[in-house]
Amino acid sequence: MAYPTQTAAMEDLDTFDVQRIREDFPILHQKVYGKPLVYLDNGATTQKPSVVIDTIADFYRQRNSNIHRGVHYLSDQATTAFEDARKTVRRFINAPHERQIIFTRGTTESINLVAFSFGERFVNAGDEILVSEMEHHSNIVPWQMLCERRGAKLRVIPFDDKGELVWEKFEELLNPRVKMVAITFVSNSLGTVNPIARIVEKAHAVGAAVLVDAAQAVQHKVVDVQALDCDFLAFSGHKVYASTGIGVLYGKEKWLERMPPYQGGGDMIKSVSFEKTVFNELPFKFEAGTVDYVAAISLGTAIDYLEGIGLERVEAYEDQLLRYATERITSLGDLRLFGQAREKAGSVSFLFDGIHHYDTGLMVDKMGVALRTGTHCTEPVMQHFGVTGTVRASFALYNTFEEIDILVEALARVKRMF
Repeated sequence: MAYPTQTAAMEDLDTFDVQRIREDFPILHQKVYGKPLVYLDNGATTQKPSVVIDTIADFYRQRNSNIHRGVHYLSDQATTAFEDARKTVRRFINAPHERQIIFTRGTTESINLVAFSFGERFVNAGDEILVSEMEHHSNIVPWQMLCERRGAKLRVIPFDDKGELVWEKFEELLNPRVKMVAITFVSNSLGTVNPIARIVEKAHAVGAAVLVDAAQAVQHKVVDVQALDCDFLAFSGHKVYASTGIGVLYGKEKWLERMPPYQGGGDMIKSVSFEKTVFNELPFKFEAGTVDYVAAISLGTAIDYLEGIGLERVEAYEDQLLRYATERITSLGDLRLFGQAREKAGSVSFLFDGIHHYDTGLMVDKMGVALRTGTHCTEPVMQHFGVTGTVRASFALYNTFEEIDILVEALARVKRMF
């Protein structure tokens, strides 16, 4: 596939005013080591627009009070804002009802919740859990722990050297013993976009549930849980322009109603006695203690901001950025590109021949460019390719073609220095 030039790409997207968008992100307007900051570590966390920062600050200044627990004015205001955020998330992923939206600390806790609660109720000795070879550690380790507790077996769907799942192997692994398929929507280290709807259809045919790790998806593309028909979906607020410390778990009610609580205390109870505790209804059954309600409110604001721009427009713009970056970086030569799937999003990972990934990242940092180096919490991916780590540039709606040019010039200087 031919990649667009910078000029052609910009002409295709002349209605996407990235410079106006950049004005909304105060952190971008600074210098690092005397150079303008080029932030290309968005797969780790995105920066926050002023409207999100202001929402957090204004809430603490004017409306802060614990939720669900008071009859006074501030508590009512906080509770309303918190539940409005839940409604916003429901709309964002097109869930049927707000009670299917559970607030957690992030994708990791959401996956752990399902691995524990679903596992305790539905997984027994001899059952199987399927994950893919490209999963983040957060979508591997909780399932390993479940298998150890319950005597189940963890099976792995391999990917090929392009970074695409080996579909025939996936079909071979499916059988009635499989209780859960836990799969990433978009790989954080390869950029691969997996065919989730197709995976769900195949998994359901053998009676397996499907959990989708959407941490690297919801900020890049429209995600519709009803269209996907997935049983669970998890994502983190801090990767979708909101605060840290907040995440989302969506689940089908047929599972959530039958799953035991993950933690005890606070909002997850209706009544407590020493003889018996009665658990609360959904979604509160899974929200023990004080949720980070301010972060949840910031997530609602971030989603409103993103939807105001238009996710379809964001996806189209970021796709052009990715294609342009891939073409420019590979033109440098003497490097290995990791992740060449037919459908990609969010990032490009590479490694220069004979140059350690850490050295590359450290040197471009001195030129004002923020990249990610290392295993990206996907050690099995690195083992697949026989490397200790890669360099990853990951993109967001506020990145520009000019920033990619600066990145490429910085990388060229690294090559010359070595």
